[in-house]
Amino acid sequence: MNLKTVPYFSDLNEKEHKILKNITRLKKFKKNEIIFFEGEEGNYIYIIKKGKVKMLKMNQDGDEQILNIFKEDDMIGEVIIFDEEDYPATAIALNDLQLYAINSKSLSLIFLEHPQITLKVMKVISSRLRRAQQRIKDLGLKDSKKRLASLILHLSKKHGNISSNEKIQIKLFLTQQELANMIGTTRETVSRSLKSIEKDGIIETSRKQIIINNIEKLKNIID
Repeated sequence: MNLKTVPYFSDLNEKEHKILKNITRLKKFKKNEIIFFEGEEGNYIYIIKKGKVKMLKMNQDGDEQILNIFKEDDMIGEVIIFDEEDYPATAIALNDLQLYAINSKSLSLIFLEHPQITLKVMKVISSRLRRAQQRIKDLGLKDSKKRLASLILHLSKKHGNISSNEKIQIKLFLTQQELANMIGTTRETVSRSLKSIEKDGIIETSRKQIIINNIEKLKNIID
């Protein structure tokens, strides 16, 4: 198990890496397998070694509200280190997955001795707080087409790859219903909005990916 490649722990020396290794184990999950449930006691934080994770909450009607999609090197469940509460959301493997599972109580002790690690994790939390604030702004101030454009822009920043022809490829296996859940609307509304944006040549869509042809025009939809 090589934790030296994990960005959060790159500043640690050999002795410190050994301490961290002693409280970490590699866990594997199959596609659609639950990593942890919302409300479950939080004993581990996880860092994604390989694969993608969907984080969601369930509303009173039993519908999913997807909060985010996480990828390699992302940390999930980190909030339990600071508040020692239960997991605030449910995490599901989007594909076959490998995770570093780190005991949260032991890691909190390491944080006390290594503030540089704490700072890195706090930056992660700060970034997610900004994203949550943006989601609230999107839901309150923008129509469905603008919310969808904002979501696609966010996904492009986190999961996009620039192709040889300068287009941005977002390779995520998200259904129209899942996209709808992420922006608080219906699948039919997402379908219409996607067709409208695609008709203007701004994006191309398929079941496996979204291709952004013109990022500036996509941003113009949001403004």
